[in-house]
Amino acid sequence: MNKLLRKITGFHLFLPIVALVLVLLFNLIKTPNFFQITILNGTLYGFMIDIINRSSELVVLAIGMTLVVAASAGTDISVGTVSAVAAAIICYSLGSDQETYQIPYLAGIALGLIGGLLCGMWNGFLVARMKIQPMVATLILFTAGRGIAQLICNGQIIHVEKTSYRILGSFIPGFPLPTPVVVAVFMIVATSLILKKTALGMYIQTVGINSKAGRLVGLNSRRIIFMAYAFCGLCSGVAGAIMSSRIAACDANNIGNNMELDAILAVALGGNSLGGGRFSLLGSVIGAVTIQALTTSLYAMHVTADQLPIYKAIVVVVIVTLQSSEFKKWIGALKRRRSLKAEVA
Repeated sequence: MNKLLRKITGFHLFLPIVALVLVLLFNLIKTPNFFQITILNGTLYGFMIDIINRSSELVVLAIGMTLVVAASAGTDISVGTVSAVAAAIICYSLGSDQETYQIPYLAGIALGLIGGLLCGMWNGFLVARMKIQPMVATLILFTAGRGIAQLICNGQIIHVEKTSYRILGSFIPGFPLPTPVVVAVFMIVATSLILKKTALGMYIQTVGINSKAGRLVGLNSRRIIFMAYAFCGLCSGVAGAIMSSRIAACDANNIGNNMELDAILAVALGGNSLGGGRFSLLGSVIGAVTIQALTTSLYAMHVTADQLPIYKAIVVVVIVTLQSSEFKKWIGALKRRRSLKAEVA
């Protein structure tokens, strides 16, 4: 029995899953019908559907952030502003005419994703080639990104009036799940397949653990780090497209605001080391859903948006502390002392 318990608790996703379950159970206590899911006009509705729907953008950002952290032992703090840049490109390209798009819809989305990719490539160039510390390198776009988005939008909020633009951020007619959930699942599956079916996942871990050793065995560490940041920029573009579609507009000041902090937290809550190396995409996804579930819980308790970060920070500190290796060592030391005392007695 003890052996089975140790095996379960030793699973690398044990604590992230426990944290998510505890948050969901708290919601169940607060809202008895929390897990109830209904179908209305062929579409699924309920608190759980709302959580996975609202966490979709964060899930996509967390995927990109996971690879950046694993490859470079640093974080990309520009993902929120890059999302705003991508949204600005999309809305400006498609235009605000209620009847027709200025260019084909898919072309506008593609331009936004390319914009996000280019931003990621810029960050990757600074980190991989120029050897600038990741947080400092990405601080450039973090600072200038919203200004770039404002320039694209001429300082205005661009509304895309055409109804079909809302589909990416709402529902596909006749399909039961919200479209953002479908996009998030696609990004998870596609990224997982690429990492598992190719050697890229192993290369990222190797470079993240020791880039010099990676070069000695023939890996191009610069290229791998560059690719991680480029992919993170692409993920930011996808998230920006979803955020913009939800409101059918580009609000450069608010789209993706503070999302970089939640993306980093999602990676940490997922049990990933911020020091680079080994990583778990599923852990980051669980972390992102946990953050959204926590946000939903606090709003259900009538916590205002201004107070939300305080309560969220307290809970996050507790969860991260429980996952800390030092905390585990301390708990282990306490158990050994109690065992010794019991033997002496």
